[in-house]
Amino acid sequence: MNKKQKKVLTRIIVTSILILVLELIPIENLLGGYLKFGLFMIPYLIIGYDILKKAFKGIRNRQMFDENFLMAVATIGAIALGEYVEGVAVMLFYQIGELFQSYAVGKSRRNISELMDIRPDYANVEVDGEIVRIDPDEVETGTIIIVQTGEKVPIDGIVVEGNAALNTSALTGESMPRNVEKGDEIISGCINMTGVLKIKTTREFGESTVSKILDLVESSSSKKSKSENFISRFAKYYTPVVCYLALALAILPPIVRITVMELKPLWGEWIYRALTFLVISCPCALVISIPLSFFAGIGGASHEGVLVKGSNYLEALSMTKYVVFDKTGTMTQGVFEVSGIHHNKIEDEKLLEYAALAESFSSHPIGKSIQQSYESMSKKRPDQRRVSDVRELSGKGVIATIDGIEVGAGNAKLMDEMKVKYKECHEAGTIVHIAMNREYAGHILITDVIKENAKQTIDALKKCGIKKTVMLTGDEKKTAITIGRQLNIDEIFSELLPEDKVAKVEELLEKKEKNEKLVFVGDGINDAPVLSRSDIGIAMGALGSDAAIEAADIVLMDDDPLKISKAIKIARKCIRIVYENIYFAIGIKVLCLILGAVGIANMWAAIFADVGVMVIAVLNAIRALFVKKL
Repeated sequence: MNKKQKKVLTRIIVTSILILVLELIPIENLLGGYLKFGLFMIPYLIIGYDILKKAFKGIRNRQMFDENFLMAVATIGAIALGEYVEGVAVMLFYQIGELFQSYAVGKSRRNISELMDIRPDYANVEVDGEIVRIDPDEVETGTIIIVQTGEKVPIDGIVVEGNAALNTSALTGESMPRNVEKGDEIISGCINMTGVLKIKTTREFGESTVSKILDLVESSSSKKSKSENFISRFAKYYTPVVCYLALALAILPPIVRITVMELKPLWGEWIYRALTFLVISCPCALVISIPLSFFAGIGGASHEGVLVKGSNYLEALSMTKYVVFDKTGTMTQGVFEVSGIHHNKIEDEKLLEYAALAESFSSHPIGKSIQQSYESMSKKRPDQRRVSDVRELSGKGVIATIDGIEVGAGNAKLMDEMKVKYKECHEAGTIVHIAMNREYAGHILITDVIKENAKQTIDALKKCGIKKTVMLTGDEKKTAITIGRQLNIDEIFSELLPEDKVAKVEELLEKKEKNEKLVFVGDGINDAPVLSRSDIGIAMGALGSDAAIEAADIVLMDDDPLKISKAIKIARKCIRIVYENIYFAIGIKVLCLILGAVGIANMWAAIFADVGVMVIAVLNAIRALFVKKL
């Protein structure tokens, strides 16, 4: 508990003891009614001074219709009618409910604060042989920073010296440490568990992984779900309506008894019923538990390495029926390697050299794999000075002039565009055809490895009740079908350009029913348009591009596709809890309001209807935090 919660708990304990003492001593018989009133005002003010203060502040600002106003009117009215114990008890139990709510919010906030704890306080930079701590914002790209044992990695970069084990649990939810050594990329937010690392920064702090994650988490509360927006609108109109109904209940029946029935008005009894009505009507259970359920759901998901940018996306995710995957880097590791050179008219090394030179300006994973294979074979880097007139054709490949020879390196679409007759490959994989001066020179076979949990992901999604799984890829048909069948994916679309992927997603969006949602999962920069177009976009965070993470609604911090099914289960559990609380709270309220209006339910029943329902709803909301067994 924090200081504020401990203070409220102390007030609750002191008030409970005072009520018990005042009830056991026959004060009225010994000293009279005024002293009893004065003595009961002591516990009342101890437990309720902050509620009264908020109520009067609301009246002064002409924003009085809230739960503080309802509690103030109901308790002051009960005390005015001589129901001292009930008046103080209503305030006491209301504060108990508020304490439960505060504790629950604190618990879910702690899950998110663990993630927020990745924010680095400083970066170590060597100046004149001494290590100096500076603000991470002041570190420029390309600076060598030093991360010692127990320190957080402040900025993304590449290890240039040292090796260590990193604790990535705050980012990924996984307890298994990750080992890094010279040449490895490293992301900010990890904690160095062993050794000393020298890291060359590859971006500024404001653009680093840790900053982007913190921005996502901090902005998530601003994107409210339909359920939250409904409750906010509901409370805005509901509170003044019940206040006017309570006023009518206090005034109209006595007037009717006098004028029509010619009976005693019984003002005290009807005012007591009206006050009971007010206590019962307080919408605390709904106003508190619904946002808390979503907050707990987002907190529980973040602890598992699933960042949800807002409760609206959590709500939409619960209705997922279609999941569409990109292939490379999503269902496969995105780590390519040259596994064969076929139908070549020149030596293997020469063909690989021309392909590497053509791809030497490319940042595409396939192009990188060809460059790495050439470097490994020849023990030297491609000489870019030999390359000119480079043209990269999106979704097709690259054409460049090398030593005066026009070289085309790409897929079958590029060969068709160059009007070059190519040969099919009998093996499955990504095929890079090479043409030299518009004549076919052979092709390079590149293979990618399926992720460890990819097949298990599809199985888990089908168990979740997903109607259809789809894979979209720019790879040739044979490769796409081979991988799709291995994973047991329902539909496979291959040889797609980025705009083709958007068109396919739009087709699927038109086919689905209104209450069904489509999720697209991707990682590359060319996936950003599709991520934005789908109902919910999920990006791979650890290896995914910045553009994909920005466009996505949900980010998987460890690139494990199996967490998609866990995210869906978290969302469904959260929504289930939300509706449980809505039905339970409204059902009990309506029943008790009717009973209170006709005089069957007294102030104690009102306390249960208000505080009891709120405590039960809050405790139910906390369940959204617990996601380990999902």
